Amino acid sequence: MQDNNFNISGFSVSILKKELICPFRTSLGEHKNLENILFTLKLENGTEGYGEAGIATHITGETVEATSKNLNDAGNRLTGADIRDYLSISAELNETLPCNKSAVAAIEMALFDALGKSLGVPLWNFFGNVPRKLASDITIVISGLNETEKTIKKFYQQGFRSFKVKIGNDMDADFKRIRIIKKIAKNSKIYLDANQGYSAEETLRFLNLLKKVDITPDLIEQPVKKNDWEGLRRITKSSKVPVCADESVASVADCIKAIKEKAVSAINIKLMKSGLIQAREIALLAAHCDIDLMIGGMLESSLAMTASAHLAAGLGCFKYVDLDTPFFLREGTKNPYLNSRGIYDLAKVKRGIGINPLAGTSSHGGSSPK
Repeated sequence: MQDNNFNISGFSVSILKKELICPFRTSLGEHKNLENILFTLKLENGTEGYGEAGIATHITGETVEATSKNLNDAGNRLTGADIRDYLSISAELNETLPCNKSAVAAIEMALFDALGKSLGVPLWNFFGNVPRKLASDITIVISGLNETEKTIKKFYQQGFRSFKVKIGNDMDADFKRIRIIKKIAKNSKIYLDANQGYSAEETLRFLNLLKKVDITPDLIEQPVKKNDWEGLRRITKSSKVPVCADESVASVADCIKAIKEKAVSAINIKLMKSGLIQAREIALLAAHCDIDLMIGGMLESSLAMTASAHLAAGLGCFKYVDLDTPFFLREGTKNPYLNSRGIYDLAKVKRGIGINPLAGTSSHGGSSPK
């Protein structure tokens, strides 16, 4: 007899809005609030699975409107499908939505959440046998010196010992902000994230300026434009500071290029760039080739952040963890697996992702789960 319990019976698409404690500023732009999309699948057995599309228009070009439409279209096509065939579903999604990977990520999250719940296993168990604890850094966004100092003191006292500093707009201001971090956050790791804001020459000059005041960052992420492979390679060859690709690597093909070009020593994997399945493949390939890994994200709620944590905790091959955006939500983290020091411990997750959709979503088309 055919088992239809794993078949998709319906779906819904909703807006997920959250207020931020402060604008999230990078060299590419800023978020004044979180406005993402919640995608919900319902199975014939009554189980619901949840996924989140993190929209970062100034980085990826994706929009809430277009992503919502794509999720509705994909939901209609998937209704009746068996989620145990998630590899085929993923392949179809990547083929039909090549420029909307946050939609792919949301659907894959919902598929695995529903499947994990149905099977009674946590999401991390799809990637490994033990959920490693993860210690996230905290991001210091682009802001004035007084605000920077106040933020660093707050999170240092809270227990954070890794700080990811957004730079790339003003080299002089960046220099002063990093010196403040070095002074206040004793014995902490400092990661720089330029979000494509510098050229290779500017990056090397900036790192040299820091070296003169005895500051050597532990990592510099995406210092140049995403297609500037020569610039990445030049910085990697000319500096002892590890160089991490973010926007430059959004697919398995990009990962292969980064390895072949010997352009970077680390890659930042984000579900919103590649979806869950391709993120796993990028991680395994890069780790096999001795490329260090960071797990990161766009501006996301605890739902997507925790899904990313499951991937990293299960695989266990991530050196850097940047899953801190729940700390920027005014309502707080509301995450039973994330403590105030940024430590993710997923051992208590029983089924799926372990996070229910946050309250306050508004209807935005789609079919209601039946």
